[in-house]
Formats: sequence, C-alpha cells, structure tokens
Amino acid sequence: MTFEEINIQSDILKAIGELGFENPTPIQAETIPHLLENTHQDLLAFAQTGTGKTAAFGLPIIQQIDTESKQTQSIVLAPTRELCMQIAKDLESYAKYTRSLNVVAVYGGASIETQIRALSRGAHIVVGTPGRTLDLIKRRKLKLHQIQWLVLDEADEMLNMGFKEELDNILSETPESKQTLLFSATMPKEVVRIANEYMTDSKEIKVGQRNAGAENVEHAFYVVRASDKYAALKRIADINPDIYGIVFCRTRRDTKEIADKLIEDGYNADALHGDLSQSQRDMVMQRFRQGNLQILVATDVAARGLDVNNLTHIINFNLPDDPEVYVHRSGRTGRAGKKGISLTIAHSRELSKIRTLEKMVKKSFKKDRVPGGVEIVEKRLINLIDNIKNTEVNEEKIAPYLDDILHKLEDLSREELIKKLVSVEFTRFLEYYKGAKDINFDGSESRGRDRDRNRDRDRGSGRDGDRSRRERRSDSREKGKFSRFYINLGTKSNINPASLIGIINDVTDNRDIGIGRIELMKKFSFFEVDSNYEKEIIKSFQDVGYKGQSVIVELSNPKQDSGTDRYEKRHNSYEKKRNTKSSHRKRDNKSDKGRRSRKRY
Repeated sequence: MTFEEINIQSDILKAIGELGFENPTPIQAETIPHLLENTHQDLLAFAQTGTGKTAAFGLPIIQQIDTESKQTQSIVLAPTRELCMQIAKDLESYAKYTRSLNVVAVYGGASIETQIRALSRGAHIVVGTPGRTLDLIKRRKLKLHQIQWLVLDEADEMLNMGFKEELDNILSETPESKQTLLFSATMPKEVVRIANEYMTDSKEIKVGQRNAGAENVEHAFYVVRASDKYAALKRIADINPDIYGIVFCRTRRDTKEIADKLIEDGYNADALHGDLSQSQRDMVMQRFRQGNLQILVATDVAARGLDVNNLTHIINFNLPDDPEVYVHRSGRTGRAGKKGISLTIAHSRELSKIRTLEKMVKKSFKKDRVPGGVEIVEKRLINLIDNIKNTEVNEEKIAPYLDDILHKLEDLSREELIKKLVSVEFTRFLEYYKGAKDINFDGSESRGRDRDRNRDRDRGSGRDGDRSRRERRSDSREKGKFSRFYINLGTKSNINPASLIGIINDVTDNRDIGIGRIELMKKFSFFEVDSNYEKEIIKSFQDVGYKGQSVIVELSNPKQDSGTDRYEKRHNSYEKKRNTKSSHRKRDNKSDKGRRSRKRY
C-alpha cells in the first residue's frame, strides 16, 4: 500500500516524499482512509510513541482544511511544549506545498504576546499545550467555536500530568459537530471518561499488540548496589565508545546531578529537564538530534517530542513506576529496521519489576555483568587502533606540516611511536581502571540479614512481630533522637506499617534508616525516623507519588497538637496549605510551568 493508494493528494505527496515517507505505517494505513471517508465519526486510536501518529491525523486534516477561510479549523492538544513544537514542525513540513495553510504552536515558556499576534494573522491549525491553550481561550484570543477537528495526542500522559480540569474546560468550548480524534498509548479510567463524555459512536483502532516491546530491541539488566549505579553507567558508556543514547532518570534532580557528573568526567553528555529555559532545551535537543551529543540524560516528560531514529541505547538509570513507561522508553531505539538495546541498572529489590516487564514485552531480559576494568581497557584499546587504521589521510591538508613532524619523530622506532601514541590517547582509561573492583551485586552477603529483617517486618500483628518491631525501635531510640514526619497517606490508601516502611526504604533507597513509631489514621499517618536521616527523608520525598496520589511528607511537631482531633486538625492544616499553594501556582502561571509529571513510588 502507498500513500497515493489511500488518496493523499499530490501537493502533500510531494512534501512527504521529500521527507522520505515511502509506505504508510500501520496506524497511518488505518487512520487516514477513515478520516478522509468519515468526516463526522470520532476516532479512538491506541498506538505507541514512534508509530507515525502525527502523520496519521495530520495528513487528512491538512488535505481537508479550507485555506480560503482564516478561521481556526483544527486544535491539536499535546502534553508538553516539546511535543507541541514537534507536532507543529511536522505539520508544517507536510503542508510545505499546501498553499496559504498556517500552523501556529502555543505553549508555556514562550512569549504569549508573540503567540497572540500569530493567531491574529490567522491559524488554520493550532497545536497547543493545555495550560497555554486555556489561557488564550480565556483571553478571547483563541476561538474554537468553528473547529472541525479536535485532536488529543497522548491523552493518557496529559491526564497523568494533571491536566484533567484544563481539558474539560477546553473541550467545553468546542462545538458538538466537531470530529474528535483521541490518541493514547494506554486506556486509564480518565481517558475512558473523556471518551464517554465527549465522543459519540467512535471508531476504535488498535495498532499492534498493546504494551508489546519493539521487535528489534534487546533487553538486559545489571544488578549493583545503589551507591555503584553511577559507576556502572560510566562503565556501560566506556565499553560502548560509539554509544548514542538516552539515560532516563526519575526526577529533575537526578537528571541534573548525573549529567553534571558525566560532563565533569569528560563524557559527551548533557541534560534535558524542566528547569531549563526554552532556548536551552531547544539547543540541547538540536545538538542531540544532529548527533553532536552522545548521551542525553532526561526525565520521561522532558524527552516527549524528541524523535530520533538512530539511537543505539536506552539506559534506565531508574526504572519507571509505570511498566508502560518502560515500553515507551525502550521503543525509542530499534527503529527503522535497526537493532537497539534497552539496559536497566537495577538493585536487588527491583528484580520483581524486571519479571513484570518481561511479561509485558514478551521477551526475556538478559542478566549481564557490569564490565570490569580489564575488559573495558581492552575494548577501548581495540577501538582506538581501529579508528587510527580506518582514518582517511588528507595528504593536501597535512602536507605543509609533515616534514617537521617526521623530523621530530625520526629518533623513535615504529614500536616506540605506537606505544607513545596509545599512551597519549589512553592514559585516562589505564589510570582510572587500574585495580578497578567488581561492582556486580549478587546479594549473598546481605541475603541473610534481609531475610531476617523481612521476616520480622512481615510477621504481621502477632506478639512476636510486635515484640520484634518494639525491640528495633527501642534499639534505635537508644542510639539517638528521632524526627517525626507527617505523610498524607493512611489506611484509606491501603497503607499499613509494613507497606509504609517499604515506601520509605524504596524512595530513599536506604534500608539502614532507623524507623520508630508509626501512627496510622484514615487519611494520613505519622512516622518517626532517626534524626540523622531527617534531610535525606525531606529530599527523597520531593515530587513523589503513590498509586496516582501526590505524596506530601513534612516535619511534624507533636507538641503543637493536642486533643483527640489533633491529627484531623493537622491534616486539614496541611491540606489547606497545599491547596493554597496550588491555587497560587495556577493563578500566577497558567502556562505549563510546574506541570511536570511526578515521580511515583
């Protein structure tokens, strides 16, 4: 099947031909004919990132736009400004030879006045993020009362990022006669609600196997201690000198710290996260797309809209909490018929997640060992020699300097020259990996200790279990002071002492923190930890979520509370404070700033 066979008109065929489009992808082959033949039936499409969704909805919309009218006829909503900009750029490319068709992107982090001027000149297709789109609607600068197509791209991600209210408000401004096209990789309850509330008699398209991993992607994992994860990342980069990949982290803080370390250690790396300005983000993304940057360290949200076909590696420095996010990550490599690999740097408590992912992608994950120093040095040495051997000599450029060079080196034998050349290029690796230790973790040394700890923790509410917990708390109290924390999770969230301890251990990645008294209430709880870990608790619980709920952890002083309802008052105080902050944030910044996805336990 060709694009011509599915009735794409000649001016668009010419444009996409220059982009290298040959045959429609599965999502395009099913979506485009439907949208050209059925101008009123809504569409619900399930497709993963990188399957050609933008062309699937973009080509038929461009073909049917009335360019003689200046009215906005289509609105495309996307979760992030990067994806918004990418969609707008792609649509402009498809419409290169479509006369007088205007595409305008509207998103936070850029001048709203510039965007208002662009809208005033006429925008047939508007691509926007929910926050900025709603802002422009309220200012009466963007009118959607005559749109014919509403596209929700990556609807699940928009809802995960907290745009439910914005989407409801935007959709309420659109006419009932429009055609709604909803694209999503997953189908959570909120997407179902939007589909039921705003779509009628929709056609459902499922492309490929839901949650299946890409065929050309291999999956492997390493098991190391948490303290050795960065060292493992460097060894992976060193054993793969031609690496061109993305390192995924859970938080902006981790992203920045790891990228800074890599840059400081001499790697061709940079970071992509929410704290960068728009110009900085554009520069990093451009460098990476052009191949001038080997390693990009990013969060899942920041990497949205970055579409690169030649990635060799995806490295999961932190596994995502949602297994489907892993599928999105790994699907960024192994494209266009090329091989790719998705690596995970895991610790022993994440092995159950690995098994879950194996079932989801229907592939076995190979357990590899982090390469040792000798292995890395050998690989880099052979790579260096191959590069020297395969380098093309430009006689014309080096001729003016060749006599002087040969004169300076005439006293060296061939063997001495090779040794010196290798030493100049190779000293850093030889010194760094001299006597390097094995950082692979098999768990044998702590298996017995963990088994005892888990047995005591999981023993339940029996006398022995209670006595064991009391003894541990007593031992900890004798060693030092305890700090008391409030957490907005309680029995209503299916929290019990064991699960709360598990959350603390996993979020901090530290099982050595002494945990004291735990007080569970219906909507919230209090827990004590060794005061020496007070700052670590506060730092670790920034931007954390649990089963879709934002987690708040703050220091609490029990002396400030009195009476039987002191917990409820305390909870209401925290909730009021959080709601006040949230309302200020929404009022002061109606764009997309601050609307990043949260780290989820």
